Parts: sequence; C-alpha cells; structure tokens
Amino acid sequence: MKPNIGDIYCVYVEQLQRYAACQVTGIKEKWGKPLAAVLELDWTGDKLPTEEELDKMKPLYCDHFSNDQLEHSYVNPQVPKHYILAGNRPPLVTEDTSRYSGWHTGSSMVYQLKWRGIPEDRRRSFKEAAMDNTPVVVGGVQMARSTSEIRDATLQQFSDLSELKQLPCLTRIAADRPYESLLSYVNDNPFIYELRLENHGYTSIDLRSSSLARLILQADGLEELFLNKGLTFLSLTGTPSPKLKIHAEDGGQCLTAAFTNNVPPVCGLERLSGLHVKQVKDLDLGPIVRSYPQLKELDLEGKPGNIVNLQQLEQLTNLRLFSTYDIFGFSGEAFPGPDRLPNLTWLWMESLPADAAKAIKDKYKKEVPKGLDLSITKPRKPEWLAENFNNPFRDWDGRDNITEARAKKAMNLYKKTLAAITTLAEQIRGGGMTAAEAESALDTLVSDYTEAFNKMDRRSGFIETVEREEIYTVLEDLLNGARQQLSAAGVEVDVDKLFDTFDKLRDF
Repeated sequence: MKPNIGDIYCVYVEQLQRYAACQVTGIKEKWGKPLAAVLELDWTGDKLPTEEELDKMKPLYCDHFSNDQLEHSYVNPQVPKHYILAGNRPPLVTEDTSRYSGWHTGSSMVYQLKWRGIPEDRRRSFKEAAMDNTPVVVGGVQMARSTSEIRDATLQQFSDLSELKQLPCLTRIAADRPYESLLSYVNDNPFIYELRLENHGYTSIDLRSSSLARLILQADGLEELFLNKGLTFLSLTGTPSPKLKIHAEDGGQCLTAAFTNNVPPVCGLERLSGLHVKQVKDLDLGPIVRSYPQLKELDLEGKPGNIVNLQQLEQLTNLRLFSTYDIFGFSGEAFPGPDRLPNLTWLWMESLPADAAKAIKDKYKKEVPKGLDLSITKPRKPEWLAENFNNPFRDWDGRDNITEARAKKAMNLYKKTLAAITTLAEQIRGGGMTAAEAESALDTLVSDYTEAFNKMDRRSGFIETVEREEIYTVLEDLLNGARQQLSAAGVEVDVDKLFDTFDKLRDF
C-alpha cells in the first residue's frame, strides 16, 4: 500500500498492549528510489482513534537517555500490511529529516514511557551528567563523569561496585567473571540498559527488578533465569543446559532471542516473538516450529548452512518478518506461498540457491503492492556453490562496493593460499622440506596474500572497515590451520611473527 502525505497510520504494539500512531509527512526521491518521511505521534489507545483524537494528535518528542529529538525518519514507502490507515491531516511537521530507519512505530513510545516512569530527580541528574566530561576516579581508574559503558577490564580494578554510583550515565556493563554485587547493582539501577555476562558461574540468575532492554548471557551451567518486564532482546551464548527454565513475561511474547548454530527448546519461551540464529551449519526447522509456534520474526544466518523442513515455515501463521543469509539446501517449492503466510510483511533472502530465489521471487512479487518488503539477492548456481561454498570471501561476490573481478580474485587467492599450506605440510611429512624452509615459505605466502590485497585496493580504495576485518579474519583462520597441520608434521609455527609481516606490508 502506497501512502499519501498526511496519512496517519496505527499499529498494535504488543509491549504497550495498545495502538500507537505515525504520520507520513513527506515523500521524496533518494538514491533513485522513493522514500517516505514518517513521524511518530504522541498518542496511544486501546482502540483506533476517533476523528476528534486525530485532530488533537501531536508529534512524539523523545528525551529518554541522551535523546532530545522528534522521532522523524525516512523509510521504505511501502506501508506494512498490518498498519491501519486511520485518517489524513495536514503534516504536523514540515521540516525535513536526515534520519533513515524502518517502520518501527511504537518502539520509541515504549522507551519514552519507560523513561517517564523513572523519578524526575534521577532523570535530571542523568541529563546533567551526560553533558559533564569532568574526570572522576572510580576504582582507581580515571574516567569522565559522562561515561556510559563499563567493561570487565575496568571492573577488575574495583574493590566495591558501589563506586559505580559516581557514574550517573552508566547504561551498559560487560563482565567476564562473577562479581558479588553486580546483579543487585543492575537490579537497583533504572538506567542500565544492557548487560553482558560471561563466565559468571551462576546456576540461577534473577533480574526481575532490573530495567534491562538487552541481555547477552553465557548459558553454560545456568538452570534458572528470571527476566525483567520490558526486556526485548536475549542472547544466550555457550551451550544452554537441558534443565534451563526461563521465566519471561507472557512466555516471551515481546522478546527476541538469539542463539548460535543450534536452537535449544528452551522451556519458558513458548510464546517467543522473535528468533535469530547465527552461524548456522545444519538446521532442522521442524523443532523450531514446534518449540516456538508464536514467532513473528525469524532470522537465519549461515556459516554457510543448510536447512531442512523449510516447508514447515507455513505453520508459523503469525510470522511477519523472515530473512536468511547464506542458507542453502532447499528448493523454491519447499517455500510456502503467500496464502500460507498471510501476515508476512518482510521477506529478505540473500545468498541462496538460484532456482529457489527465482521461484520465491515469482511467488511473492505480487505481494509488494500490498505492503510486502521483498528483497531476494545473490542467487547462487550449483556450480558456484560447488566451488565456493566453503570460501570465506564468497560474500564479496555481489557486494555493492566490490566488483565481480575483485571478488573472484579474493576467492581464488584464498583457495591458492589454502592449497599451498596443505602442500607445505605434505612436503614436511615427506622429508622434502626443513622447518626453516617451511617458516620462510609461510612468510612468503603471507607477503603474497597481503600484497595481492594492496594491489586490488590501490586504484579504488574499496577495502573499508568490514573488508579489512574480513581479510584479517581469513588470514587468522589460514594461519591457525597452518599451525595445526605443521605441528602434526613436527614443525611449530610462530603465528605472531607472521602477523607482523602482514601488518608491515598492508596499505589498507
């Protein structure tokens, strides 16, 4: 559905258990495509607004945490199908906006209402401290009074976590070991928005009194977890115990959970709203559908990975958002049609089997005018998969800032370097190469690897932060593999020395 300027739309927000509203204030062309400017409105209701209520609506002005702005952003002009047109009024804001977002009406209202629930004097102190960079000494460490995040290296300097009170703007804490009073501090502080907790040693954790929105938690050994009302994102790392019981508001109805590779049937999240699975290798969708039948959002990211029983997706009748990246092993026929997923408003699939990509696009292209955000990109042919399925630079093929030629060079460079490392190990085992010669050969391989990317980047400078990290990570995996192979052949490899060569030679 295409919006008109002045249109006011309402959407039901589960966290509020009420409707929220937004207004389309403008439509413009950007990057060769139309965008709609959407303003969130300071209104909620248990039913759709009357004409009188529409006349009285005002822009939502958010001042939670460090925000101090209208919620006004450009979005895709396709209105999601679950948004309801309530009326049309002259735009409440005529100024332009430089922000870009998505159709997330209601989320800002959730945070704003949560902020308004904090005592005014504490909110005032937070705002004052946010502008104050005066140095304070906390646990023997000097930092700005406006500090908003504390990591484990700093926490280890503290003898008493009560010293954290000198940092009124603290919103994020990351701990890699147990701290006696950390959980009580988080439960008592309404500003702590995110907690990362690893190697904690707890079998039971109770965060019901906290105001957390995000919790990233190592699940090893944990048997019981009590979550606070208002938590929207839970990431469980490690290996969750089969005994784990999670106590979440309404069975996780307003919660998104994230796992790595496998998805355990976690007891207590039977009404889970969103599920993200990263580093998928082999995934059976059947148990997911049975364990989490109320899902509204499902995001699968492969390493790359294969999926079976994709046809069971049709049982998730509440599903609104479905996305995959580097997921294979399925056909277009296995993917349910629009009649089986009536509430789907977002379908993004990147790097998937070519035949499936065409079939899915054909099935769903007619749904776009009805409000579906559809993106099917990087179709992979069988021959491409056979050659590049395990190539870490496969993602460069089709990336906007990387030409096809450079992507192919990177993938071939990986294969060449990997093959050379395997050959080195074979030569050593066969007695055709000494340890010193192997070390020299590895140094040459690292030099050639680095210079190849220098040459690729020299003309256009296409290597940015993401690509730089990927080049480093791939080299790290290659050298760790070399260390294992050569160690088995009786030769020890100094990986740090080889990375010194990489750092000295790289120009990107």
